[in-house]
Amino acid sequence: MHEDTTYLDSHEELRLSVRSFRVLGEFITERLGIKMPESKLPMLRSRLQRRLRALNLDSIEAYKDYLLKSPHAQQELADFFNAVTTNKTDFFRESKHFDFLQQQALPSLDPSQGYPWKAKVWCAGCSSGEEAYTLAMVLSEFGHQRGRFDFGILATDICTTVLDHARAAIYEQSRIEPIPEPLRKKYLLRSRDPSKNTVRITPELRSRVHFHRLNFMDEHYPVADTFDAIFFRNVAIYFDRPTQQAVVEKLCRNLRPGGYLFIGHSESLLGLDLPLRMVTSAAYRKTR
Repeated sequence: MHEDTTYLDSHEELRLSVRSFRVLGEFITERLGIKMPESKLPMLRSRLQRRLRALNLDSIEAYKDYLLKSPHAQQELADFFNAVTTNKTDFFRESKHFDFLQQQALPSLDPSQGYPWKAKVWCAGCSSGEEAYTLAMVLSEFGHQRGRFDFGILATDICTTVLDHARAAIYEQSRIEPIPEPLRKKYLLRSRDPSKNTVRITPELRSRVHFHRLNFMDEHYPVADTFDAIFFRNVAIYFDRPTQQAVVEKLCRNLRPGGYLFIGHSESLLGLDLPLRMVTSAAYRKTR
């Protein structure tokens, strides 16, 4: 049998041929920008199992045909994107960025000490909301220190499942460990049901964060605001360099001159042609 049609695991109910994987991988890269080498085949096969059960399909090859050729394909796309995207986040992840935002970035952007000011921040790739609500806590604390300060946060992701989770703003007790105790007391509410070991972000903080679906591969982003800071952390690592260039260019269109872009500490913009200069580890400032 030709290599392209040899099943990689003929003993598995959910089989995926090399050719089928390439087709799905190219589709994922085209629609989401996510690199999909053949080494990710086991991950893809595992993540799609639930969709096969839901659609009563017996192989990923059958799912590929359903996704790409069925008249119901458009309805399936959201579930497919939900299945293949990685959603990993924590409260106060890479916490030095939040210290830098509060202690250096925001003061440097303050138009005039003492006058009313509303800061706008975009959490791009927000997953289940922990980073967006961390930003809300940090900005709220900055406002308490400064006075006459308001803020708004846009939080976007392509995955509808995690956006629903983020809007609900309910988290297991184990998820809030990174939040400093004083902030827990101020911004978290315990469940009224003692059998539930969960907390919820306070209504005041939730009202400052607006969640929307956005695909970084769209030619134009439906975002009208200009932001003081954009957090685009641990997202670009899934893109190849041309996609990183294109996406960050589009993000910069909505970043004010002098505004800050934060990326993950494991990521780099080195070699990309962008209107940014590095100001600290994994943080850049727009130059024009």
